[in-house]
Amino acid sequence: AMSKSAVKISSDLLSNPLCEQEPSFLEMVTAFDTAMKRMDSFNQEKVDWLWLERGSAGSILEFSSVFPSLNMAVKRREQTLQDYKRLQSKVEKYEEKERTGPVLAKLHQ
Repeated sequence: AMSKSAVKISSDLLSNPLCEQEPSFLEMVTAFDTAMKRMDSFNQEKVDWLWLERGSAGSILEFSSVFPSLNMAVKRREQTLQDYKRLQSKVEKYEEKERTGPVLAKLHQ
């Protein structure tokens, strides 16, 4: 909230008629405005990271009642991932075996 206030102050200063009269004051206020906007952006990024790190964003599954289609998509993804891992382990098993006709046929299915 404090950086938002600083951004507001700096933008108010830029609209001050003195900026039109004094180029050096305009330059200083512009630099101040840029710094305040960067600080606000930096603070917002930090807040976003902290929010995600602490888990305040919560698990996607917590929102299943609000977003039922999201819950279904998560379940489909998990199922597909399990299927992929299962099939990958089969492929690895067949690759380790002796390369005979039936094994090669199963590998290329």
